[in-house]
Amino acid sequence: MPQKADPQGGRKPKGPLRNGWTTGACATAAAKAAYIALLTGEFPDPVSIRLPGGEAPAFALAMEKLLADEASAGIIKDAGDDPDVTHGATVIARLRHGPPGSGIRFTAGQGVGTVTRPGLPLAIGEAAINPVPRQMMCAELTAIAESRGRIADIEVEISIPGGEAIAARTWNPRLGIVGGLSILGTTGIVHPFSCAAWIHSIHRGIDVARAMGLEHVLGATGSTSEKAAQALYGLPEEALLDMGDFAGGLLKYLRHHPLPRLTIAGGFAKMTKLAQGALDLHSARSQIDNSFLASLFPTRTSTLEHRILNANTALEVFEIAHEQGIDLAGPIARRARETALETLRGAPVAVEIIVTDRKGVILARSA
Repeated sequence: MPQKADPQGGRKPKGPLRNGWTTGACATAAAKAAYIALLTGEFPDPVSIRLPGGEAPAFALAMEKLLADEASAGIIKDAGDDPDVTHGATVIARLRHGPPGSGIRFTAGQGVGTVTRPGLPLAIGEAAINPVPRQMMCAELTAIAESRGRIADIEVEISIPGGEAIAARTWNPRLGIVGGLSILGTTGIVHPFSCAAWIHSIHRGIDVARAMGLEHVLGATGSTSEKAAQALYGLPEEALLDMGDFAGGLLKYLRHHPLPRLTIAGGFAKMTKLAQGALDLHSARSQIDNSFLASLFPTRTSTLEHRILNANTALEVFEIAHEQGIDLAGPIARRARETALETLRGAPVAVEIIVTDRKGVILARSA
């Protein structure tokens, strides 16, 4: 249930980039500090934890509170140089003893969401604390309890003040996670501009759509093309996948987890890249090949070819074709569909491509 970090919109700094920590790592460190304080009356500061890969980072506490029957600790999320929307948020763990035999139970506090739809790796009604962060917390808390001859019967409440507002900038609402953010991370480490969170979100969106029995999903490069395609079909929110530039992430997952029908919608330039065979459509990772666009013109003079090859943008080439009465959008849609089908490698998915202009007017469809 990934957050909407924006590796596409954020400007990547020059030089070496600093790694950060996931909300799951922060929650684990906060929970460990709170449990030690609950048992001993003292908060460790800094507090170190063991990550799944063996790393042992230490975290400074941003807040601590000890009462007779509960303890709370908070850690400020540091995402390093990644443009993560949760950077700077405070992740708080509040722990209290549970009844004997209850084990470790997780609940959602302020700003942490609750699962309301099937298809996610947690049951409906559960706090949106992903499996790996749960495992990390359980390992740390169990080790502390065992070192003191105790059994870890603990209620762990994780909260993120302001998390509900931050969650409005993530995919959580579309995935059916209400009330706040997810606590996530599989390694504990945020690698700047890795795009992993975005692609994982696409995967979870497909999982939700499959679990809900949907037969038609829509992946769009942006809001304009999404609205244009949505106007045609009126698909439910759960069918709208935040594909962005990651056509490959969408298609490769559908190859192994197919749905009956897929519509991909995007502007002329993005769909040109897909037509060329690119699966990552971001401007930093794929470029328009003007010679490819020139090859789609039925006939061309040397003057016309010179104009095409020296055009600054795909839009300029499109306008040149329009002047000549040539349809470029249709061939682009067909070629983009061929790329999609090749990537699916025979998976039983019916593919449609929709090409739009910048105002959301549909220029071409291929199915």
